[in-house]
Amino acid sequence: MPAIVHALQIAQEQMGVVRSAETLLRMNQKQGFDCPGCAWPETDKRHIAEFCENGAKAVAEEATIRRIGPEFFAEHSVADLQRHDDWWLGQQGRLTHPMIKEAGATHYTPISWDDALDAVATALRGLDDPNEAVFYTSGRASNESAFLYQLLVRGLGTNNLPDCSNMCHESSGSALGETLGVGKGTVSIEDVHDADLLIVAGQNPGTNHPRMLSALEKAKQRGARIVAVNPLPEAGLQRFENPQTVKGLIGGGTAMADRFLQIRLGGDQALFQALAKHLLEAEDRTGGVLDHDFIAEHTSGVDEFTAGVRALSWAEIETATGLAEDDIRAVGDELLASKSTIVCWAMGLTQHPHAVATLRDVVNLLLLQGNVGRPGAGVCPVRGHSNVQGDRTMGIWEKPPAAFLDALDAEFGFSAPREPGHDVVDAIRAMRDGRTKVFMALGGNFVSATPDTEVVEAGIRSTELTVQVSTKLNRSHVVTGRRAIILPVLGRTDRDRRGGREQRVTVEDSMSAVHASRGRLAPPSDDLLSEVAILARIAQRTFRDRPGSPRADWAGLEEDYARIRGHIERVVPGFDDFEERIAGGRTFVLPNGPRDARSFATSTGRARFTANPVEYPRIPEGRLLLQTLRSHDQYNTTIYGKDDRYRGIHGGRRVVLVNPDDVIALGFAEGDIVDLVSEWTGPDGVLQLRRAPEFRVVGYSTPRGNAAAYYPETNVLVPLDSVAAVSNTPTSKSVIVRLERR
Repeated sequence: MPAIVHALQIAQEQMGVVRSAETLLRMNQKQGFDCPGCAWPETDKRHIAEFCENGAKAVAEEATIRRIGPEFFAEHSVADLQRHDDWWLGQQGRLTHPMIKEAGATHYTPISWDDALDAVATALRGLDDPNEAVFYTSGRASNESAFLYQLLVRGLGTNNLPDCSNMCHESSGSALGETLGVGKGTVSIEDVHDADLLIVAGQNPGTNHPRMLSALEKAKQRGARIVAVNPLPEAGLQRFENPQTVKGLIGGGTAMADRFLQIRLGGDQALFQALAKHLLEAEDRTGGVLDHDFIAEHTSGVDEFTAGVRALSWAEIETATGLAEDDIRAVGDELLASKSTIVCWAMGLTQHPHAVATLRDVVNLLLLQGNVGRPGAGVCPVRGHSNVQGDRTMGIWEKPPAAFLDALDAEFGFSAPREPGHDVVDAIRAMRDGRTKVFMALGGNFVSATPDTEVVEAGIRSTELTVQVSTKLNRSHVVTGRRAIILPVLGRTDRDRRGGREQRVTVEDSMSAVHASRGRLAPPSDDLLSEVAILARIAQRTFRDRPGSPRADWAGLEEDYARIRGHIERVVPGFDDFEERIAGGRTFVLPNGPRDARSFATSTGRARFTANPVEYPRIPEGRLLLQTLRSHDQYNTTIYGKDDRYRGIHGGRRVVLVNPDDVIALGFAEGDIVDLVSEWTGPDGVLQLRRAPEFRVVGYSTPRGNAAAYYPETNVLVPLDSVAAVSNTPTSKSVIVRLERR
């Protein structure tokens, strides 16, 4: 009930009663619009209220009746806006007019659409090298706009396409591509419902993907067992009071996790190897545990993997995980009893130095029992933003496969660049080193989403031009290049009328299902453009009379998004009959070799067992290992409020959660105000210090030696060059800090 009340309160404040009702009831419906929040899939049969608390708040933020026009920027200088946090900036409302900040100016001023787009195209055409530009993307871009964006960028001659995946599930894609041959999950929503056992590791569904709890509840009702693995106890994995059922509202809800392993930060790889060790020992005793037929027919490398696991000692496992052997073996017994197992995870597993190795060992564990490519079993990396997976499918990637580029060349009659571009970390390094002149962002909040905030802001300020395609104001609009342009854009909830008809776009959810989305609200201003229109017009201006550019009818693509889908159909496998398959609100699922046919496009043509030495953090005396995380009143960098209701945190976001025994041992008391100082030794052997000031100490249930605090406030503590091996993902769950008294 508090969740319902809170969501409706924010909706009423931002949208009003009537607008709230007509908007929320269309959310995630077949003829409605896709939630701009998380990427959790819908079943074919939709509930009348197919949204969660945070989804309602995300829509309220976008569909707000508050407006930011030229008069706002006349009143507020850029320096003034820099003094406000992301919450205040986001509360001001929707952007309605193109704005420009000229070099040396103190304020943004209005600019016409033609002049703004001409300025962007002129900057791109004037580059000495196309690699002097960086093009960022958030997960809210539609398939259609993402496809045009990457075509614009590759037509310019670069693969500098960093996106939010680089900071989130890049480790998942790296591990799964190597071991299973596809960088996505292998399960459907029906598999989640039908699983015997679900291991939910490094994930907080109650805040980050609340509709997932409905799926887990259905699995529980069908007899599934759930194991939660997390350093923090999370309310949604303890009990779910489903607001759409009588039992949820007044009957006490459903107890969720049957077992909770409160693991030390970074100990997950050792845990998954320990569970594999338990299975191997049971196989030695009784047989019948491993799926030998599957292993022989569909995998490679099993002997090297099992040799390493057998050599691992239980003493080291307990040290790495902070868990007792008996508690781990109890979960191993759950695996022995399960006929179909799914492992779900999110950022808690992907943002460590050894994240890719950890996820390889998740795959290893599942392969032992043949838990890939059959009902109720598989890997389930739970994506965050609503179309972040679709963006990658559309080619938003700094390392695109050759087959995609070949198809792009054939479709548009040009030669796309083959040299890998910058991911997020490399893009920041390029800006830091003065190698970037133009930075453009299609949505998102790059400055607040990225690590090492001071380095990022200095790098952004060194560029010649920053361009933000956005619905609302955020930190990235007030930390700018020498010149800066804001291009306001239609959102998911807005009616998009072009070419005399209402257009629709498509998105791909976390389980590879594609469906249409169409907004119905009147746009915040009459001349607001869509992402597609903005990109098509920039491309038309950039490629005018430019030899070797993609051959495309940019004006025609702007007028009819079905033409874009026709191009996608011919370039991207799995989109045959694209237009027909999304008609009438229908959803179709993209092909997935491991799931569909137990086929694996790996280097061996089989699913690959891998041997990975166990890694885990060693925390120096008197220090803590910090993880950055969201509050409940937050979605990515969008802040809805200053409380964290489900964790019982109120009165502000600058708090650090520390085990009560550590609070005492370190010489502090509950409520003390401290600075967080991160300590990291770089490749040159020099100790680097970073500081985040004025955090309130809160005693909280977390393993000894571990701590937690909210981002983006703590992103300043994450070293740019502290990244996961292979994936280059910032290690935001593995930051060594000390507490300093103010």
